[in-house]
Amino acid sequence: MLKIQNIHTRYGSVPVLKNISLHVDRGEIVCIIGANGAGKTTLLSTISGIIRPYQGSISFMDTLIHRMSPDRIVKMGLSQVPEGRQIFSPLTVLENLEIGAFHRRKRDGKKKIRQDLEQVFELFPRLRERSGQLAGTLSGGEQQMLAIGRAFMARPSLLLLDEPSLGLAPKLVETIMKTITILNRQGMTIMLVEQNARKALSISHRGYVLETGRIILQGPAADLSEDAEVRRAYLGRDYSSVTERS
Repeated sequence: MLKIQNIHTRYGSVPVLKNISLHVDRGEIVCIIGANGAGKTTLLSTISGIIRPYQGSISFMDTLIHRMSPDRIVKMGLSQVPEGRQIFSPLTVLENLEIGAFHRRKRDGKKKIRQDLEQVFELFPRLRERSGQLAGTLSGGEQQMLAIGRAFMARPSLLLLDEPSLGLAPKLVETIMKTITILNRQGMTIMLVEQNARKALSISHRGYVLETGRIILQGPAADLSEDAEVRRAYLGRDYSSVTERS
């Protein structure tokens, strides 16, 4: 579904991503783990068209997209939930969700969009309760739910998630991770960037380890969770809670 070949990305003259190659197959959850500054967010922004690589190629659904604008990429079926949520604070919860479906209005019609809106409310009942509330007044966890719901409303084939657990209480982290697995079981392919390596690996099929702009390890998530170097660098001393994806 997604194929990245030999991508190099930089900010000005400073290289950030260096010869990145990876792939995401239909139906997978693939996680990208790594420390702060490793280039994880830059990688997602490059895939989404926010940043253009100066070398290499990105194909999505067998179409080259690395020179496309972000709006064209979204219309092709690729959506990103950005780090920090970036919701529209002055708008209501409902208005934020409706904006997520903006490009689908003519194609799918109001009935299909209403059905998808109902599905978002089933995933996140709290959003239904707060549908008329200004998005900027929501808690951090509720804003993350809204950001995921807004991306869902675009009905992507591939969903990119950038640090969805960042700043959330453990109980809300569990809710978000459970929602990611539900979306995947419903047929959505997901690429997950996470500093919480333990949680990311526990729900993913495969993973890549990014370090200073380079992929240094890759493989099945269960294998990475047992790798001594991954354990030392990203999982801490308590390895017993790392479980394979059921």
